[in-house]
Amino acid sequence: MLNLDTKLIIVEGRTDKEKIEKVIDDQVEIVCTNGTIGLERLENLIEAYHMDHRDVYILVDEDNAGKKLRKQLSRELPHAVHIYVDKAFREVAATPEPELAAALISSHIMINPNYLL
Repeated sequence: MLNLDTKLIIVEGRTDKEKIEKVIDDQVEIVCTNGTIGLERLENLIEAYHMDHRDVYILVDEDNAGKKLRKQLSRELPHAVHIYVDKAFREVAATPEPELAAALISSHIMINPNYLL
């Protein structure tokens, strides 16, 4: 059963999801878009995961595709909180765990304390 109190993080791919799952210690659902998506698929995801009624976080790569996806998600989910990885790492999956943990904790997502700097 879907818990609307569970936070939801939108990422681009499976490796991003796996990296985040490794560092979090919170009730979080992670949804992969598998890159830039069409409006119809996005609307289906919003409806299926009840994103209009949940705390939604956007954590995508800092490359052109990620920026395009972030912009698209921002239009459809204006209430979403944006989490950014350092531009030096460019990709969520390439971001070191302590850096990723710091970005997540700054958005009030609990992380495994083993990943604190």
